[in-house]
Parts: sequence; C-alpha cells; structure tokens
Amino acid sequence: MIDVMFFLLATFMLASLAMQRLDAVKVNLPSGAAQQLSEDQPLTLSVDRSNAIFVDKQSVRPDQIEQEIKRRLKPDHNVVVSADDAAGHGIVVQAMLAASRAGAEHFLIAVHRE
Repeated sequence: MIDVMFFLLATFMLASLAMQRLDAVKVNLPSGAAQQLSEDQPLTLSVDRSNAIFVDKQSVRPDQIEQEIKRRLKPDHNVVVSADDAAGHGIVVQAMLAASRAGAEHFLIAVHRE
C-alpha cells in the first residue's frame, strides 16, 4: 500500500512540473517568496544577464518594447518581469517604464522559490 502511495505521489509531482508554463527566456532569478500564478498566462518581459530584452521569448530593442507590448497585451492582464539576477537594474526599470507607457498597469516580479 505504501508503494502505491509513493508511486502516486511521484506521478502527481511529475505531472505538476509538466504543467508549469512560463513563456520567458531562461534567466537566473533572484530568490524570494511568491504566490503561484493563476492559469491565465500573463505577458512576460525578460531581461537576461547581457541586458538583452525579450517580450514572450522574442528579442526586442529598447525602442521597440512599447509597441510590442501594446500589440500583445490583453486588457486587465499582468506583465511578469523576469530579470536575471546579474541584469542591470537600470535596463529593467527602463523596460518596465516602456511597458507602463504601453498600457501595462500591474507588474509581477518572477523569483526563484526558496
């Protein structure tokens, strides 16, 4: 009976890992405590360690952020900011300001769960 329970536990753990979807560039996130996102997939704004900017895995120049987010942002949706731990905070803030000008009202900061 215990073997069956461990098998079910392992199956559910693997299934839940497969359900995670984050359309973001692979970055080294800072650690922190955060709530789980809802199933509604938000727009992802990523900055990697070389300060390259991505909107949902598509590379964009800093002057293109605003128009790209206007094109992709759905009404009443959040923007997840996924910045590498080594990324410069200035470029992250500039990207968030461009997203704000494009109509983003709510930002969620992606962190690595401790």
